[in-house]
Amino acid sequence: MAKEIIKIEKLKRYFKVGDETVKALRGVSFTIYEGEFVTIMGTSGSGKSTLLNTLGCLDTPTSGDYFLDGINVRGMGKNERARIRNRKIGFIFQNYNLLPKTTAIENVELPLLYNTAISAKQRTEMAEKCLKQVGLADRLYHKSNQMSGGQQQRVAIARALVNNPVILLADEATGNLDTRTSFSILTLFQKLYNEGKTIIFVTHNPEIAMYSSRNILLKDGRIVSDEYNSDIKSAEEVYKNLPVDND
Repeated sequence: MAKEIIKIEKLKRYFKVGDETVKALRGVSFTIYEGEFVTIMGTSGSGKSTLLNTLGCLDTPTSGDYFLDGINVRGMGKNERARIRNRKIGFIFQNYNLLPKTTAIENVELPLLYNTAISAKQRTEMAEKCLKQVGLADRLYHKSNQMSGGQQQRVAIARALVNNPVILLADEATGNLDTRTSFSILTLFQKLYNEGKTIIFVTHNPEIAMYSSRNILLKDGRIVSDEYNSDIKSAEEVYKNLPVDND
C-alpha cells in the first residue's frame, strides 16, 4: 500500500468580504499517495488558488483536516507551519521567484540556510547535485539575469528539490514559458515523477492533464471529477518534434 502524503477531509475555506461570505472551498476531500503526479485544475474562481495555499501551509482552513506526511497541519501555529513548509514542501512558481543578480547555486542553497545542522560546504554540494539533476551542470555560477526563462525555472525546480521534500507543489509552473520551453519543463517533471517524486501541479491549462497520472478538477469550491490517467503522454516525444526557433 502506497504511503499517504496528503490527506484532506471535508476542507472548507470561507472568507468575509464586506458583508458577504465567499465560500472558496466547500468540503473538499482527497488523498494523494507517494509517487503520484497530480494536476489540479479549474477556471478562475474554482478554488484552486485557495486549495494551493492550504496545501502549501500558507493558509489555514475554516474547517476540516489537512494531513501532510501524517501530520495534522490544521491546528499548527504560524511558526510550526513555516517549519513544516520549509522541510516537507518544495515550491515551484510561475514567476520563478529567484533572487536577481545571484548565482544558480546561491538560489538553490536558500531553503537550506534555515537548517543549522547543514554546513556551508554541505549546502553547496547539495545545491550542485540538484542543479545537475535538472540539467544545469554548466550553469552553476550563472546569475538569474544571465539565464533564459526555461533555465530559471530549472533553477527554481532544483531549489524545490534541495531539501528532499515529500511533495513538489507547482503553481502554473509553465505559465510564463513558450511552447517548446514548456514541454522541456514538463519533460523534467515527468522524469522526476518516474524517479518516484510526488508532484502536485496546479494549472488552468487542461492539456497538462495528459502528462500527469491523475487529474482533479475543481468548480465552485467543489471537486467535480477525480480521474486517473491510464495513457500518460510523453512530454519528451512532443518536445523532440517541436520546431526549434532560430530567431
